[in-house]
Amino acid sequence: MAIYEYKALDASGGSRGGIVDADSPREARTKLRHDGVHVTEIHAIEDKKSAKTSGRTGLFAPKGNPQQLAIVTRQFATLLSAGISAVDGLKAIIDQVESRDMERVMRDVREKVTQGDTLAEAMGNHPRFFNDLYCNMVKAGEASGQLDAILKRLAAYISRQNRLRSKMSAAMTYPMVMIVVGFLVVAVLMTFVVPKLTALFKKVGEGLPAITRALIAVSNFCKDYWWAIIAMGVLAWLLVRAMKASEEGRMRYDRLVMNAPIVGDLVRKTAISRFANTMATLLQAGIPVLESLRIVQNVVQNAVLSRTIGEVHDAILEGSDIATPLQASGVFPPMVGYMIATGEQSGQLEELLETVSDAYDEEIDISISKMISVLEPVIIIVLAGVVLFVVAAIIIPLMQMGSLTRGA
Repeated sequence: MAIYEYKALDASGGSRGGIVDADSPREARTKLRHDGVHVTEIHAIEDKKSAKTSGRTGLFAPKGNPQQLAIVTRQFATLLSAGISAVDGLKAIIDQVESRDMERVMRDVREKVTQGDTLAEAMGNHPRFFNDLYCNMVKAGEASGQLDAILKRLAAYISRQNRLRSKMSAAMTYPMVMIVVGFLVVAVLMTFVVPKLTALFKKVGEGLPAITRALIAVSNFCKDYWWAIIAMGVLAWLLVRAMKASEEGRMRYDRLVMNAPIVGDLVRKTAISRFANTMATLLQAGIPVLESLRIVQNVVQNAVLSRTIGEVHDAILEGSDIATPLQASGVFPPMVGYMIATGEQSGQLEELLETVSDAYDEEIDISISKMISVLEPVIIIVLAGVVLFVVAAIIIPLMQMGSLTRGA
């Protein structure tokens, strides 16, 4: 069975489009005719091989929306809890999902399941929508017969990670807006306003104060070499991307960010919270510790923590516990190591990991408030200093020109 995308006219003459699965284009047209629509265009959706050749991979490939994924996962879990089969549940999701890309993926998953694949195997064909953690939890749910319960837990996990991501975005939005606005104001002053005043300052000649000469030099540079400033910004962006492309470069970048003033503490706490929450979710799903560590290593999104988790994994293979190499790494705070050690000894590791995650979520809120309270006055002071510099450089020669006029 293939998946076809179509354009059609409904009974009222309005245009509509969508996706339908059928064994052939003719069967797809017949299905749509029964729905009361007249097909004007229909074609099979590209498979993986053709998608690669058409450029729908890498940067331009569709990617799942985490918020939408949480909703779909929760709805699917509810359908399974009501006794609906996985195939019928997928059909219900397909009928109501809003994203065209998600609809295509769910149709493909449904087709693979009807052909005999497990749900985890079918979802594993779409790693940009269902990551390693998601597929392994679905696999554990299918093996244990508790797929609905694990999907509910998975939906809660995705929602929690979305909230954490939103907190980070909100924390950085206000400072970035202030920086961008300040930069634009200064750029307009330097490029348009100051050059118009330069002609007036020529009357003063060599008597221009140093601050005014510095302002004119900066203005001339911005006006004559604006392209170089943009090129330097683009080059810096490309260098950062190139640095993050290699494993060692990503390590240096993440370590630099984690040790950065003001924002470093927030980034570190966010990464630790994600580790604890992800590990707890996997263990609660019945996935073994070693497999859970391997999955967390791939989804933690921080190269420093990822390498540390890999070292912990290797140490466990050699007979160690989790807490000892974790404490020796120096990346995780001592409190996390002590909590994990207690959890291992008491057999309640997942519960204590959840406690660690909850505690760090609270600390993240506090760190965000502290960061904003520090960044806001710093940015205001810097912008005020720039504006004061510009105003002083303009006012001082104007006052000199006024005094020369009165003296004449």
